[in-house]
Amino acid sequence: MSTTSDIARNARELTNAEGGFPAQEQEPPGLTGEMRPQPDHGEQSYRGSGRLEGLRALITGGDSGIGRAAAIAFAREGADVAIGYLPVEQPDAEETAAWVEKAGRKSVLLPADVRDEQECRKMVRDAAAQLGGLDVLVNNAGYQHARGAGLETLDTENLDRVMKTNLYATFWASQEALEFLGEGSSIINTTSIQAYQPAPPLLDYASTKAALNNLTVNLANELGERGIRVNAVAPGPIWTPLQPATQDGEKLEKFGGDTPLGRAGQPGECAGAYVFLASPSDASYVSGTVLGVTGGKPIF
Repeated sequence: MSTTSDIARNARELTNAEGGFPAQEQEPPGLTGEMRPQPDHGEQSYRGSGRLEGLRALITGGDSGIGRAAAIAFAREGADVAIGYLPVEQPDAEETAAWVEKAGRKSVLLPADVRDEQECRKMVRDAAAQLGGLDVLVNNAGYQHARGAGLETLDTENLDRVMKTNLYATFWASQEALEFLGEGSSIINTTSIQAYQPAPPLLDYASTKAALNNLTVNLANELGERGIRVNAVAPGPIWTPLQPATQDGEKLEKFGGDTPLGRAGQPGECAGAYVFLASPSDASYVSGTVLGVTGGKPIF
């Protein structure tokens, strides 16, 4: 009898013979509806068991990709979810909110550009106000620019966007959230396999993700005395709008094919890691760690 999960089976079926996807490109930040094939966020496969019952979570970049998968899983585990996203991502955000509400939980839509400090901080305050508090902050918003060839093609505009989206916003949101988080709460950062195995076209992106690993460990040490856990998830090559929006289209044909599992992952395959780390019971003694969801690529 096969023990392969539905989402893993579907993930294999969505990829081509080389583990990737048809060549395609979008303008950043990209939208789910324009992707072929459509990513699997666990819509038909994730089953909740009450592990996050009554919690209130804010997920930045929660409109699509890994953020959407986490939002769906959190809701099915009993959490209310606030979704942070760029205004141009409104269609994706509304679809994610609909999945949260189908699970019987409250959804809150918070359009904001996290590169702007005031918008970023207001997003956190608004999430707490509309949810009646805050128990989990998922710093998931991210940006990369892989349509270049390393240091010589790196320009200040993209460098600034990568640094502010991935790193500055994590500091700002985490700092603002401390007003609302208490014992048993958690912060979860999204890092990347790029922190461990950086690719030259992602020099700046990889740098921010390595910094987030360091931040996770340091912040866990600082906030432990308050009973606040800080952890991270390091995804490998996952099929999200970020990929066609920031990479040369033909590279997607082999995207993920170099992993030990021989394929790219689907967002829904990351959801369980976020649920585990958010759970005040399952992960009560877990802080300062990074969980890899990398298709077998090592994170050390």
